[in-house]
Amino acid sequence: MAEKTILPADTYTVINKTVLKDTDRKLITMLYQPIIGYTATSLYFTLIDDLDKRELISDDLTHHHLMSTMQLKLEDIVIARKKLEAVGLLRTYFKKDKVSNNNYVYLLYSPMPASEFLNHPVLNIVLYNNLGKKEYDKIVDFFKVPRIHLKDFEDITCRFDQVFSPVSGNVFIENENIMKEATSKIRIEAKIDFDLLISSIPSNMVSPRCFNDDTKELINSLAYTYGIEDYTMQGLVRNSLNEKGLVDKVELRKSCRNFYQFENNGKLPTLIYSKQPEYLKTPEGDHSKWAKMVYTFESVTPYDFLRSKYKTGEPSLRDLRLIESLLVDQKMNPGVVNVLIAYVLKINNQKLTKSYVDTIAGQWKRLNIETVEEAMKISEKEHKKLKRQLESKNKAQSYKSKVANPKEETVPDWFDKELKNEEMSEEEASELDQLLNSISNERKE
Repeated sequence: MAEKTILPADTYTVINKTVLKDTDRKLITMLYQPIIGYTATSLYFTLIDDLDKRELISDDLTHHHLMSTMQLKLEDIVIARKKLEAVGLLRTYFKKDKVSNNNYVYLLYSPMPASEFLNHPVLNIVLYNNLGKKEYDKIVDFFKVPRIHLKDFEDITCRFDQVFSPVSGNVFIENENIMKEATSKIRIEAKIDFDLLISSIPSNMVSPRCFNDDTKELINSLAYTYGIEDYTMQGLVRNSLNEKGLVDKVELRKSCRNFYQFENNGKLPTLIYSKQPEYLKTPEGDHSKWAKMVYTFESVTPYDFLRSKYKTGEPSLRDLRLIESLLVDQKMNPGVVNVLIAYVLKINNQKLTKSYVDTIAGQWKRLNIETVEEAMKISEKEHKKLKRQLESKNKAQSYKSKVANPKEETVPDWFDKELKNEEMSEEEASELDQLLNSISNERKE
């Protein structure tokens, strides 16, 4: 069970589950840092420094210690910690204490070897996209082993039995719990229905060994990375089968990448926070119509929110690229993007005009708008300001007629401060619940 809140006084213990080498620092800074960022990288090294002299376990420390050491807010440390967890460098265990402070245990793991990282179906693609081809190629060249041609040489290496002879001695004793290098796998929720996938391919086309755990993990990771649905993946897998009835993993990777680039104008995917960060969410407990809207904006991804505005089909590629730009290039929080989508669609006749969206996004970034409530309030404030300007300059007679008749004015529902004290009607609550439930159900299917 995940913690609801974390406090500076909550304690933590660091446990080293691996053997950390000097070369691991290069792996972290060169391969992981372009994906997880400097703060998460710094947190990893800070937790290492918390270990004892034998680098096994730390004392019991408080999160205030981390805040002081790193000179960061606790919420920034939590985000950094989750990034480390996501890429397999850290696992977190939590124990709630009803009497005193809550307790955390942080298990540290080694980074993947470069050979594994640079062939990982998720991390490799994101590293390439974040760095660009030139910087990515430099990193690949750095980790490449120089080729030495031994064709004209003879292998004269001695075998063990040529050097040593067995003699009678003590009985062999098996040693347990010895330190060893360990990595933690990246965990991704199941995206592909393998029963459906396997049943869609004639049995005479595949070997009984075709869909082993490693192959399933690769298929699921590729589906996640490239956003590939079950039906499309069936065709890609079938086309990648070789003469032995096994999945050609290199061919499958290439097919998935080509499919994504064809659908996305040559671009490759990147990683972003999909929902509003926990520390920027509004505390629960308020049941007003305003609070329900805030909760909705905070609880869904911009993709799902935009999709809910389409009566049929998927959002257009143009709209999706616009949303991606807000999240990746403008680095806006997902909940704030949802408010921006709702605001622009409502007052711009259901059109997401890029220039209009970019203008508002630029203003919100300059004003450091980070929470859903801040976005809703600035929308209301700016809209009312624009109304006053139009009225005073008498430049929009049609607009003034709408002001004279509020029922005809097209503005978002939250443009009414009374909402904060107004309970939702059953119909309104049902409408918002239906949106959340439909998105939730689609995720499960």
